[in-house]
Amino acid sequence: MAWSAKHRYARISERKARLVADMIRGMDCSEAVDVLKHTHNRGASFVVRVLQSAMANANEKEANMNRLFVSETFVDEGPIIKRWRPKDRGRAHPIQKRTSHITVVVDED
Repeated sequence: MAWSAKHRYARISERKARLVADMIRGMDCSEAVDVLKHTHNRGASFVVRVLQSAMANANEKEANMNRLFVSETFVDEGPIIKRWRPKDRGRAHPIQKRTSHITVVVDED
């Protein structure tokens, strides 16, 4: 039985969040939380919250918390928020604020 959690429309680009999500794939959940708490990437704070939510979902369904591991992690691209930055001589340059959908799936051994 697998349990999952998602963070949709996270305000971080998918490339940055993928670097962190790839680190914890296949780890034990408690070990993955420790690794993420000591990682200095901004994406670690997003991924650790989703991982803890997936662990809470498993605990709700009475899973054995000592045997949980991260079976899948993936980050999909979300919608892009488009803004304009004023520049010199009346021009405007586009700014793309990227979002992502972070998914973590945990399973028992």
